[in-house]
Amino acid sequence: MGTSVTISAATDQDAEQILKLQFLCYQQEAALYDDYGIEPLTQTLQALRAELGEACVMVARLGEEVVGSVRGTVDEDGTARIAKLIVHPRMQRHGLGGRLLAAVEERLAAERSATRFRLFTGHRSEGNLRLYRSRGYVPVGTEQLTPRLTVVTLEKELRTEATAVGASAGASQGEFAAQA
Repeated sequence: MGTSVTISAATDQDAEQILKLQFLCYQQEAALYDDYGIEPLTQTLQALRAELGEACVMVARLGEEVVGSVRGTVDEDGTARIAKLIVHPRMQRHGLGGRLLAAVEERLAAERSATRFRLFTGHRSEGNLRLYRSRGYVPVGTEQLTPRLTVVTLEKELRTEATAVGASAGASQGEFAAQA
């Protein structure tokens, strides 16, 4: 092959590829919950372009092809909301989802002052739950949205060198660090 996957900020030119990939990737989730009306399958190109202008959107590219993407925003209290982590089915189980997650976390912390990361997934989405837990996320709540779908919310605190040192020396109440 000779071509490696690169991760960078998405541009407006990536919008169509992201939307097509999103549609492909969320088919499995829709089937799992028997709900093909989920927002990732009904989002318009115009709505996605608006997200590109407002959110931190990262893409993974194999050559010119977008093979993965993730989005995030940060609210006023420093909580980053990460959403729509997708990886092309042929590229899954090779660490790309974890690389995208790390890239968006790093960027949200550096550019938008995120101090906590929050994401959610369906209760039957075992692969997603496994990935998030392996990256230090812990479940903090559940909400039953439909008889077939319970959403699991997971969070982790930003771990910095200062909090890591503070945690090992008896951290104050204001310092948090996720268990890795």
